[in-house]
Amino acid sequence: MEQFNRIAVLGGIYNNYLALAAALDDVQRRSVEAIFCLGDLGAFGPHPDRVFPLLHEHHVRCIQGNYDNSLGNGLDDCQCGYTDPRDNHFARISYAYTYRHTSPANRAWLKELPAQRRLQLGKYRVLLCHGSPRQMNEFLWESTTPTHFLEYLADEHQADVTLTTHTGIKWHRTLSRDRHFVNVGVLGRPENDGTTNVWYAVLEARPVFRVEFVPVVYDHQRLAAEMRAEQLPEEFVQTVLTGWWTTCLEILPGKERRNGKY
Repeated sequence: MEQFNRIAVLGGIYNNYLALAAALDDVQRRSVEAIFCLGDLGAFGPHPDRVFPLLHEHHVRCIQGNYDNSLGNGLDDCQCGYTDPRDNHFARISYAYTYRHTSPANRAWLKELPAQRRLQLGKYRVLLCHGSPRQMNEFLWESTTPTHFLEYLADEHQADVTLTTHTGIKWHRTLSRDRHFVNVGVLGRPENDGTTNVWYAVLEARPVFRVEFVPVVYDHQRLAAEMRAEQLPEEFVQTVLTGWWTTCLEILPGKERRNGKY
């Protein structure tokens, strides 16, 4: 098992190659030993094939998200886990666009990515997954996920630190026996808080566990212009420009939805 003391972890790129490039530039200044990505390289944004050269150039170690699994296996939908018809409408548009614009070679690469990874961070056993350790597209929210359930996952999967993404909103909870659950956030779109920056996480164990959520400012105006040029939904464009979610709202629990504008 690979062992580290300080790593950077990215989540949910969603085709946002501009934010990915800005994050990777920032990572280079932070003395990390490795960079990991928790999946969902596609969705939402324009030009999916621009993401892959950046990942390869910076030796980012990736796992599969539900989007990557769907693209790699040629499935009909993104397996995003939505139940609302409006959310599924926009999900279909996003998935169809991303599939058409992801090269066969990149889809084949996505198919071979592992669903999970394990590593050692100092004394901590770390499990990297997408939605949760038990289900790739499970939504675990800070306001509704009980601590005893996270303790159960840590026990069941023998992890001191569990890292996820998928929901699009970062959070960290300390569990018993110096164990931790961390949603690292996403690079693909802002966090439904009225700001246009996105987030990734730096984790270290020297010797105690620490997580730092790092804001990433990128050229969101350029991304919005490229989204319009690619005829992606204006609802997506407005999220990039304003920092407020206009889609995927029905998945949000009450507290997280009240924090937004819509």
